[in-house]
Amino acid sequence: MTTYNIAVIPGDGIGHEVVAQGLRVLQELEKKKKVKFQFTEFSWGSEHYLSTGRMMPSDGLDRLLPFDAIYFGAVGHPDIQDHITLNGLLLPMRRAFDQYVCLRPSVLYGGVASPLAGKSPGDIDMLVIRENTEGEYANIGGFQYQNSPQETAVQSSIFTRYGCERVIRYAFDLAVSRKRKHVTSITKSNAQGYGMVLWDKVFLSVAEEYPGITTDSQLIDAACMNFVRKPEFFDVVVGSNLFGDILTDIGAIITGSMGLAASANLNPTRKYPSLFEPVHGSAPDIAGRGIANPLAAILSVAMMLDHLGEEELSREVERGTLAVLNDHTALTPDLGGTASTEEVGSAVVEQLFH
Repeated sequence: MTTYNIAVIPGDGIGHEVVAQGLRVLQELEKKKKVKFQFTEFSWGSEHYLSTGRMMPSDGLDRLLPFDAIYFGAVGHPDIQDHITLNGLLLPMRRAFDQYVCLRPSVLYGGVASPLAGKSPGDIDMLVIRENTEGEYANIGGFQYQNSPQETAVQSSIFTRYGCERVIRYAFDLAVSRKRKHVTSITKSNAQGYGMVLWDKVFLSVAEEYPGITTDSQLIDAACMNFVRKPEFFDVVVGSNLFGDILTDIGAIITGSMGLAASANLNPTRKYPSLFEPVHGSAPDIAGRGIANPLAAILSVAMMLDHLGEEELSREVERGTLAVLNDHTALTPDLGGTASTEEVGSAVVEQLFH
């Protein structure tokens, strides 16, 4: 029997509520298939920060290193500035474990209504690949003359040929396996004359190696418009850290809800553990009310299983999730229903191998 060691970090807010349902799904899989999951939970996050001054212990990354994967809930607290929570927990894991691919699907599933008029299930089906370790989130910079009228902040973006090429190549490799075989690059090289010019140059170079893949390049402002105006145009989209972050929030909303937005922070070489999380964040406005949508966390479980090589189990989790969406009897308020977080989790569990 194969055993996978999974680090579980529920984090903040609704992270605890939705992760609990993802773990229920994995435990159900254990009952039905020859696979075992060994969970180790770490109570890191904002409460840990409020009591210790750190989002995680100083040896936190070393403690995570041996695991096969990391299952993460959310980060963010209304009493702590976001740059502290993000840079204290999630971003250090992405960088230390070289999770340079952030893979975020945006799919309009059956049973879900898009806020865009005239869109049917399957009309929107894109994969957004976000560069995850450098770019605008490299956190390079500093302050001068703090707390004075001359206070100055310098924030630098970091673009390397190595970093651009490997994430762009990953996007093309994904496109090879897709029906439409198209890759869109997101840029702003008309205004950012160094980093984005390098990005464009590398994109064109990599594209030459994939003659069977069609391509286009869009400025980030145009891409935001086109995600709303004609999302069916997009297949595989690759962008920088900031641009990918912006576009995937749009992608989640046009496909029905942030509560359906799953993601994988991948180290494709498997040298380090990869991290799987819902995109929606800690949602403090609904935390503790039992109405958070757990389906993004459950779909993130499916992505984790796929990365671990358990493709059959991954497909079964996705199938069970889509069956719940189509059935319409257990949906949380964000999707127009009245079900609780736990009731939706139960519905998915009941659908597995049904």
